[in-house]
Amino acid sequence: MSPAPARFHDPGATRYDFRDSILVRCPRCARLARFEHARVICRSCGRCGPAANGTWPALWLRTGTRHDELWAYNLEHLDLIRRFVAADLRERDPWYEHGRKMTVVARLPAWVKLAKNRTEVLRVIDRMRASVVAD
Repeated sequence: MSPAPARFHDPGATRYDFRDSILVRCPRCARLARFEHARVICRSCGRCGPAANGTWPALWLRTGTRHDELWAYNLEHLDLIRRFVAADLRERDPWYEHGRKMTVVARLPAWVKLAKNRTEVLRVIDRMRASVVAD
């Protein structure tokens, strides 16, 4: 008897749910920093100030694949994407049940959702997660 398939139920999260604390590349030292309340906070060089010209610094959790670029705001966002990709069975409420048509997982590119790319996408996600732990 085969084990039960991994299930994923879309929690209905939007991109705004993950914007409280974003992992970015520090503009001063190019190491891991946080972007909170329009301020860059870096433990490595001690920078704590507004972003230049009101723009966001480059995301830390961002990497290219042979298909396109994959990115996430923070580890919670990355974990949500990983659970979605790893699941054999993906469920979501119809849009009219909770009033949101486009959740984070609904906005993922088609190549991320394809089962044939699952291994590659999971490998990329694990590499991005390791970059946070290593730094």
